[in-house]
Amino acid sequence: MMNWIAAALLIAGCFFYIAGTVGLLRLPDGFSRLHALTKADNLGLGFLVLGLILLAPDWLYALKLVLIWLLVVISGASGAHLIAKRALQDQREEI
Repeated sequence: MMNWIAAALLIAGCFFYIAGTVGLLRLPDGFSRLHALTKADNLGLGFLVLGLILLAPDWLYALKLVLIWLLVVISGASGAHLIAKRALQDQREEI
């Protein structure tokens, strides 16, 4: 039963990664693309980590996965903030 739940979580994570990629390709402006990509990737990675935690042989592996997820979430949010801030500065300079 645990393997089925883990598989469902892994599939959900892959779905959100694909949704983020589609948002990156189809949304009209850079801010919408950035928002879709960061939100979908963070949620997708969360589902992947949850699925892998259920399959982890030891609690130490689960702790490492959570630490990796937290670092990716923090760095993704920081990177998105810096990209958006720079884009806003470029828009003000054009006016």
